Amino acid sequence: MFDLGLTELLLIGIVALIIVGPKDLPILFRRVGEFVGRMKGMAREFTSAMNDAADEAGVKDVAKTVRTAANPIKTGLDKVGETTKEFTNFDPLSETGKLASERQDASKKIREETAKRQYDKKVPTAVTKSEKDNKSGQKKKSKSENTK
Repeated sequence: MFDLGLTELLLIGIVALIIVGPKDLPILFRRVGEFVGRMKGMAREFTSAMNDAADEAGVKDVAKTVRTAANPIKTGLDKVGETTKEFTNFDPLSETGKLASERQDASKKIREETAKRQYDKKVPTAVTKSEKDNKSGQKKKSKSENTK
């Protein structure tokens, strides 16, 4: 509260010991403690009285409304949460569900057909290369046979 460190408290204790004396020092600290306790009690009572008055006047409700209005991120996230709840309640027997399953089947057929075509394109290319290698090998042999 007062932001006093250990060294400040030690300095205050030494000065109090010198001014008051060792005999009356415990009595002084006891009275200071009682005074601080009474002040804290009064502050607590004042705070609770003010909170009660604010509750009666409806300030809490107004403050809550202001906080809610001042926090657009939370409001936006609430809307996102409501929307995602709607998506999780997906009915596969609805018209949208039927269309989604039809599109999924069509997509699967397209992927299979594409993969088949790519495979067909790769196989002839590999065969053509091996045939070319064989033909070039035969041409080399025939040239070497002609030179003999």
